[in-house]
Amino acid sequence: MANCHNLFQEYHNDISIGSKKNEKMKNSKEGLRKRIREWFKANHPEYVPYFYIQGSYKMKNGIRTAEDICDLDDGVYFFRAPDVSASTLKDWVKQAVDGYTNVAPENRKKCVRTIFSNDYEIDHPVYCKEDGKEYQIAVNGIGFEDSDPKAVVTWFVSKKDKDGRLLRNIKYLKGWADNQNFKMPSGLALTILATNGKELIVLNERDDITIRDILKEIKKELDKDFKCIVPAVPNDNLLENYANKEKFLEALDKFIADADSAIRNTNQKEASKLWRK
Repeated sequence: MANCHNLFQEYHNDISIGSKKNEKMKNSKEGLRKRIREWFKANHPEYVPYFYIQGSYKMKNGIRTAEDICDLDDGVYFFRAPDVSASTLKDWVKQAVDGYTNVAPENRKKCVRTIFSNDYEIDHPVYCKEDGKEYQIAVNGIGFEDSDPKAVVTWFVSKKDKDGRLLRNIKYLKGWADNQNFKMPSGLALTILATNGKELIVLNERDDITIRDILKEIKKELDKDFKCIVPAVPNDNLLENYANKEKFLEALDKFIADADSAIRNTNQKEASKLWRK
């Protein structure tokens, strides 16, 4: 069998966020935090913002996309009962960050996005938390919804292995998804699917075998029940309204078939062609 573990290691380096970009993103995060604090102090001092890095950046499984774009999620938290609508609170955050870059910020459904053109994006999901109640995220058109991103991070950290195999394989899965020609499930959905799949296998020392085995478990579980439940409040199904179910399952089948062929192949060069495909 051709052993392509070293080639996967090289690929991991290629799609990982480099130290220079990481440093730029951290500096931008701090700059935006300062701007948000000052804006609320001047305009709505009754709302004091606190911050928590979450998502792929916190879990350390973010990647550089084919366009060399990556993102950082920095939650904005207000520890009080809101007396304005979710849309208003998000619009205030949008006003606070407006002008930090030359591109106007976007008020997206569940976050305010600051765009650093052709480089990276920083998303600010906005939360409120009252004593004794769940964290609530502000959602355009809906209002405040129960959501606990900190619990998701805690869950993920509990599932990681000390050798970083799960982290690497999630990044391989995201890299594959980034190269598809249709809308794939979200990065969080892929992270949860891969983590659940990892729990059903014995991790191999070779990344090429591990990714194949994780893919097979993902496909097996989705064939039984096409869902991806967030392992924290609100425990929602990230695939509930996913429109490309059949395309996704077909792409998984093709990936698994190529992975099996690559692992069986005795020539590393030929095997690597199958992996690249």
